[in-house]
Amino acid sequence: MPVSVRRVLSAIGPEGLVFALATLLALWNGPEQAAAEPIRMAPYAVGLGGLLLGWRLRRSRLVFALLALGLAFALVTQWVPDDPTVFQLVAILLPLDLAAIALLPERGVLTPSGLWQVAVALLPITAAAVIARDAGPGPVWPPLVHAFVPPALSAWTPLGQAALLAFLVSALAVAAGRWFGHDATGRGYLWALAAAFLALHASDVELDRTLFFAAAGAVPVIGVIELSFALANHDGLTGLPGRRALKEALDRVGGTYAVAMADVDHFKRFNDTYGHEVGDEVLRAVATRLKEALPEAEVFRYGGEEFAMLFAERSAAQCLPMLEAAREAVAAEGFTVRRRVRPRKKPAKPKTGRREARETITVSLGVAQADRRHRSAEEVIAAADRALYRAKENGRNRVES
Repeated sequence: MPVSVRRVLSAIGPEGLVFALATLLALWNGPEQAAAEPIRMAPYAVGLGGLLLGWRLRRSRLVFALLALGLAFALVTQWVPDDPTVFQLVAILLPLDLAAIALLPERGVLTPSGLWQVAVALLPITAAAVIARDAGPGPVWPPLVHAFVPPALSAWTPLGQAALLAFLVSALAVAAGRWFGHDATGRGYLWALAAAFLALHASDVELDRTLFFAAAGAVPVIGVIELSFALANHDGLTGLPGRRALKEALDRVGGTYAVAMADVDHFKRFNDTYGHEVGDEVLRAVATRLKEALPEAEVFRYGGEEFAMLFAERSAAQCLPMLEAAREAVAAEGFTVRRRVRPRKKPAKPKTGRREARETITVSLGVAQADRRHRSAEEVIAAADRALYRAKENGRNRVES
């Protein structure tokens, strides 16, 4: 798949698909209101299920986001649905709350930090709603609908220009946090902001508004599920799929296939000479080079300094030239250590200067295929491991089958 397509799909993600499905359902439901009852129940189902999931997985941001969305939904649809001041306050404060929650670190729900965060996130919208409700229904508070630009530019939506500005600022803040912090859940909060905007913009205040509030809650729930799946199946250090993902891939593969095992040569020396941080950099470098050099294979972090490669519909003999090319690619590109050297034993007078060293990384590889001798996946991996150890015994930096 082209890189550009992968990037587009990564930007959309399953959260974007949830948003698209909600939009299509709103358009399809139309005047017939065929899905009226499920839509009315959706926010409550999403809210309850999401709160239980967030509590169980200790995802405080998900809990806080659902509480903020639930409070906003109750205010504009149940408690004071006809109060224009409450509506504009919610339209201004809800996106700011979601942005603040998206940028907060996970600190737990009932911890002191977690309680402080939920107070910061939810108190403004709660206090504003209480004040507006006590004042009783009436004309909208003028500052909330103040026009910063010609009113004709915002006449297409019931949201005031202050609310539109709040949504724009919040989206930019979440996007910046995702870009610079590489936040895995930031994408979900961007889609949640989009769904919250459509919920408040909706002309059908009964069903479309309810549907998009449900979508705004479902999006971060899907994001947390996806993140949990990624953490369970991917190695956090290298970004490669882990051993669990390898097992699932082997369960799916059928017919002829081969498994190769790779081990970083003299890896202990890197750790002892330069420290574990450099050892981690070596593993990341090897993971990148193996993945780039073997587009025909699925590359996995097997554990420690070991990597596994799965070749579907390939024999061991067919894999040997590809593995040899990968071995040469790893060895050809040197590795520069740009950091303070940390020997295994701390010297009495440590040197303060930074040193730069040039190292060569090599790997030993073994490969085996599924056949009459090795019928199960475990037997194929064991055979590849034996071939790997033969490569090490025969001098390292080589491929054996």
